[in-house]
Amino acid sequence: MRVVPGWALVSAVAAPILLIGGWTLGAARQPGGFDQVTGTISALAAVGATDRWIMTVALAGLGLCHCVTAAGLRTLAPAGRALLALGGVATLAVAVFPLPDDGSGSVPHTLAAAVAFGALALWPAAARAGERRVPWVGLAVGLLVPVAWFVAEMAADGGRVGLAERVAAGAEAFAPLLVVTALRRTGRSRWPGRTGRTAPDR
Repeated sequence: MRVVPGWALVSAVAAPILLIGGWTLGAARQPGGFDQVTGTISALAAVGATDRWIMTVALAGLGLCHCVTAAGLRTLAPAGRALLALGGVATLAVAVFPLPDDGSGSVPHTLAAAVAFGALALWPAAARAGERRVPWVGLAVGLLVPVAWFVAEMAADGGRVGLAERVAAGAEAFAPLLVVTALRRTGRSRWPGRTGRTAPDR
């Protein structure tokens, strides 16, 4: 059997499609247009947004995809898989707790988003052990950079907060697909703490 099952590849492929498709279609449905450079993803799923169900379903689907992918990455360290699954659950919570229509913000929504962005950026760093961990930490750093940009835009009430959020969320949505594709291509487990042996690719 393969190191990563086919159903995990399907969930990894579906994740960025749901996210990008959701924010694209959701923005197109807003009357008078929607500026995706300044407007956040959450605004498309906020109470009072036109056809908010589009972005809500996309976020819920994204969260489920991350959970399914985490279950399929069985050759990775449990800590890394747990963080990916946590990011998926937190993304589901983002969909469950939308922003109110009065623009006042939502503590549950903000906390869920913070956990999601953090867990989905850090999971690669916990996915491997030993010397082979270096490129995985590099991937985590690459994910943290756009997240830091998004946080800085939010703190400064910047004019590119929507763009920064899309770059960060998009990178995090594509990361599991990158990992799944790489593992399926090599066809073996390299985490020494698991078996220390090459897994068959059948």
